[in-house]
Amino acid sequence: MHLRWGAHPGTGGSWDFAIGAPAAERAELMLDGTAHDMAPVGNGGWQASIPARDGLSYTFRLDGTDYPDPAARLQQGDVHGPSLTHDPEAFDWGAPWHGRPWDEAVILEIHIGTFTPEGTFAAAAERLPELADLGITGIEIMPVSHFHGAYGWGYDGVLLRAPHPAYGSPDEMRAFIRAAQSNGIVVILDLVLNHFGPFGNYLHSYAPEAFGGEATPWGDAIDFTRPELRALLRDMATGWIDEYRLDGLRLDAVHAIRDPSEPHFLFELLQTIRAKERERPIHLILEDERNLPDLREAGYDAQWNDDWHNALHVALTGETQGYYKAHAADPFGDLARAMTLGQVEEGQTRADGTKARGAPAAHLPWSAFVNANLTHDQAGNRPKGERLLSLIGDKAGAVSHALILLMPFTPMLFMGEEVGSTAPFPFFADPPKHAVAALREGRTKELQGLGYDTSAMIDPASPDTPRLCYPYGDTRRRTREWLRLTRELLSLRRRHLLPLLRSGKRGPGEVTRHGLKAFHARWPFGAGTLDILVSLGAPASNAARRDTALFSMGDPRRDAFAIDVRID
Repeated sequence: MHLRWGAHPGTGGSWDFAIGAPAAERAELMLDGTAHDMAPVGNGGWQASIPARDGLSYTFRLDGTDYPDPAARLQQGDVHGPSLTHDPEAFDWGAPWHGRPWDEAVILEIHIGTFTPEGTFAAAAERLPELADLGITGIEIMPVSHFHGAYGWGYDGVLLRAPHPAYGSPDEMRAFIRAAQSNGIVVILDLVLNHFGPFGNYLHSYAPEAFGGEATPWGDAIDFTRPELRALLRDMATGWIDEYRLDGLRLDAVHAIRDPSEPHFLFELLQTIRAKERERPIHLILEDERNLPDLREAGYDAQWNDDWHNALHVALTGETQGYYKAHAADPFGDLARAMTLGQVEEGQTRADGTKARGAPAAHLPWSAFVNANLTHDQAGNRPKGERLLSLIGDKAGAVSHALILLMPFTPMLFMGEEVGSTAPFPFFADPPKHAVAALREGRTKELQGLGYDTSAMIDPASPDTPRLCYPYGDTRRRTREWLRLTRELLSLRRRHLLPLLRSGKRGPGEVTRHGLKAFHARWPFGAGTLDILVSLGAPASNAARRDTALFSMGDPRRDAFAIDVRID
């Protein structure tokens, strides 16, 4: 039986408290101002069972120094202070929820802090009925784990199991999820298990053995060979799923989880999650730069497909700096490959003579590729945080919007895309005052390393920066036209593409190039073939005349930007 870190309600009014602290010679529980001795339980673990109730403050006192609980569900204040006992079973979920199958997923990625002017779970919940009416079936929330400061993207969390209080309490998060599910929307949480943030991470004090090896780009590497750390992270992941009735997780940058163990932590986590029967399907999504199919073959549902985004970005903007350089030689050829096979890089030798990462993945269902034209990463990795739409304009933007929503892959929009927003989404964080200069300097060097001019960079440490990111302030006719377009596309996807997808994939896609910038793509299924003719910068002038389309925007045979969709 592994050590169950944290504070958990027991029986008869007793609570169980446990901490892994192999470096400590003595451990005490400070509960509501009273000290209680903790007993060693082997392998550096300490435990105590004490009468308690919901809402009491507590810390772990290790060799005379008080620390917050690394597995806390709730803090009394910031990440440095006492934790609070919190009973996750007290929330009333009301009606049961049986989830939705993955093939119905149309995902909207959102950042709770900038999705509404208030930046809270409660305010976000009020937006859910209109998203459901539009046709959004899933929300992917950027990380909410408690991080230092009042605002940030969330990828520097240190109390991974506790929602950041700026967004609301644990029960307010549950109420948001309940509201989403009552509107037929699944909720997926972006969870970071590859590192802890730099400010307020006290694991070095509890268990210095927790870290070792080559550091990740964002912090010290976690030693995944240690059973107690694996148990902590497994419990955090399953705790989010079970205590918040989540429909799934998106695991951030799993390529940075370096684990020589057998089984690898990611396979062990998958087995742990899949072993429990729940009343709803649990959807597991990966961000993985390696472009390998093995985790999806084992049971993960899907993976972010940056190959599609990056090739499209180069094709439509001409930018080739930083990681876009990989697609500089033939971005339109890479788009054709992504349409045909799902991914671009599958281990082949690239046009520039380099060896591509990855391995073939076309045998996977198309739903295993989460395709996006914009994500928080790709906007945020720019000095001014511009969206793709701001760089290419409405005509090209509308055609690429229709393409992403009508291809057979799992589509994901970034908040505001559904209304054609041009609000920026630059990186922002709220470090301690002594680290502000280092943040600005580090961000400048990082972006310069990607080839950007940072002379007009939006200040990542300014409290005004998050306010720039709210994407729904425009009420002009243009916004209404984008909403109408999104509604039509999602209705078509639901009524026509979903039955096709469910009839079963019948092989890879087939793509014919028409000139440099136009494609005729066909995807065969049991019930028919999805057929798309699209021009992305020049017309498909030599394409054959086509019958009446299921959906069209312009004429791809004559217009530089146009799309025509049929099902044969």
